[in-house]
Amino acid sequence: MTQPLVSVIIPVYQSAATVAESLQSVIDQTYSHLEILVVDDGSMDQSISICEQFDDSRICILHQQNRGLAGARNTGIRQAQGEFLGFLDSDDLWLPTKVERHVAHLQARPEVGVSFSRSGFIDEDSRPIGIYQMPRLQDITPQIVFCRNPIGNGSAVVIRRDVFSAIRFEANLYGDVEDFYFDDSFRQSEDIECWLRIALQTHWRIEGLPEALTLYRISDGGLSANLMKQYASWERVLLKTEATHPEFVAQWGSKARAYQLRYLARRATRQRDGALAVRLLHQSLATDWRVLLEEPRRTLITLLAAYLLRLLPEAPYRWLEGLMLRSTGASQQRRMRGELSR
Repeated sequence: MTQPLVSVIIPVYQSAATVAESLQSVIDQTYSHLEILVVDDGSMDQSISICEQFDDSRICILHQQNRGLAGARNTGIRQAQGEFLGFLDSDDLWLPTKVERHVAHLQARPEVGVSFSRSGFIDEDSRPIGIYQMPRLQDITPQIVFCRNPIGNGSAVVIRRDVFSAIRFEANLYGDVEDFYFDDSFRQSEDIECWLRIALQTHWRIEGLPEALTLYRISDGGLSANLMKQYASWERVLLKTEATHPEFVAQWGSKARAYQLRYLARRATRQRDGALAVRLLHQSLATDWRVLLEEPRRTLITLLAAYLLRLLPEAPYRWLEGLMLRSTGASQQRRMRGELSR
């Protein structure tokens, strides 16, 4: 039986420090029938020359002026020949069996259009942090996508080509009419906008695998202003969705907004901005108190972390943070082992 071709799309922009490791993680896949589309999104560092040093006939490098992450993914989709398409951001990594596991999942479940995995967090030096994204894996409804985004990040998915055919739209953004799949007008929140469109506009199911097959890089750095830009971009997703599905947004918009504010509060604690974290959490609870009712442990832990960050000196806060991360990571690993042994 012929293996289906999988197109792996890697947008690259100013990624010289990480792109070699990301690309190598694709080359090392146990599933070999791949085309690897590296999309140069106008990089001005050494990223592309690093990619050019790889001697693998499956690699094709595409060049374009900078269009952002969504634009680079769209360029890859237009050129892809595979039955299935996977996406890897150029600072994230895949474990060797990732593609193999997703292909098996999609072949066994023809009703599933979007297959995603859990993700483990790594730091800037690619060291595991020891905690994981642990979303719901099955029975994923549009409201779950809107409120909780179980996919978690763009490097977690492998998607059927037919799914993109179902959400394709035409636009003239750069001087010519082109096909679009992700929305190029978004420079942040492009993932959730696309996943939500799939959930609302197609019959395809979204389903996850229990293994953490993606390694997602996070940083303690960044500016608090960037968090507010991300929130503004997410609000654009809500407004765009409201234009096509007003009843859906009327029912779920406030809860989705509250969950997004809580997520950004956790990001603010990682950036050591306790004042912003507290403000975002208060705003989250004022927007929709159901986040506390539905997920009391996570909400209270986030609230406690935000207040302790404001009150404690750095050294004891880091000690408590480390203790909580180790406890959370151990609990998550036990849960995954239990699910995989069933």
